[in-house]
Amino acid sequence: MSRQQHIARTFIELADTLVEDFDLIDFLQQMTVRCTELLDVAGAAVFLDHPGSRLHNAAPCDPSPLLQNVLQAACGQGPALDAHRTAQPVTTQSPADTQERWPQFTTHLRAAGYTLATALPMRLRHESIGSLLLLHTGDQPLSAEDLDLAQAFADAATIGLVQARLIHQQHTVNEQLHTALQSRIIIEQAKGILAARHNISLNQAFNALHHHARHHRILLSTIARNVIDHGFTPDPPPARPRNNTADRTKQPAPGGSPKNAAHE
Repeated sequence: MSRQQHIARTFIELADTLVEDFDLIDFLQQMTVRCTELLDVAGAAVFLDHPGSRLHNAAPCDPSPLLQNVLQAACGQGPALDAHRTAQPVTTQSPADTQERWPQFTTHLRAAGYTLATALPMRLRHESIGSLLLLHTGDQPLSAEDLDLAQAFADAATIGLVQARLIHQQHTVNEQLHTALQSRIIIEQAKGILAARHNISLNQAFNALHHHARHHRILLSTIARNVIDHGFTPDPPPARPRNNTADRTKQPAPGGSPKNAAHE
């Protein structure tokens, strides 16, 4: 397979997220493997942003302990974090440049046998979901051609991940709507059963269901299902107290008559 064919195949893989059994970890793992195969880098890792927290590493290309230390450090300092925050590529020109910009990150980088690091943002329009970190063992930065290709990989992966997320959210919404519809049908059936069984109105039947569910902290649909399946009868809600305000205004004041009380 030629390099161009390999690149084309990689883009197809990065677009293949619209499947029922989509595996995020496997998807990102393949992306890092393709980067090491097609780019002049020794290692790669993907970082994703989790709401309410900092970046976290999703799929390293190699689970060695030294690389794990690099990736852990990269979550708090380094090119991966900067690329995500700025939504711009972050490159280094020399080991000295890396040391000056990120001293803590560089300590772990060198301990793992790497010299330079490059990061590309994973972005779609104004949304940045993470970054792609590339690790080097030589003294030369990534070429302009490889840098463009790496950004293209990151962009393609981002589009695929956002599409997969939207599909998942749509499925979740559809499931919620289906559940709500089914629950409403069950509740309507239970209302009719109670109304017929006790010769009460549908509103009174619903109030009984609602009161029992609130009082016992049980789902309304669960109570309705018990009515249908097991003949359960919820207790009626307590009667509302009468409003005696009008009666109190008609009571005479102490020592006076109703008429005098009205004129006071």
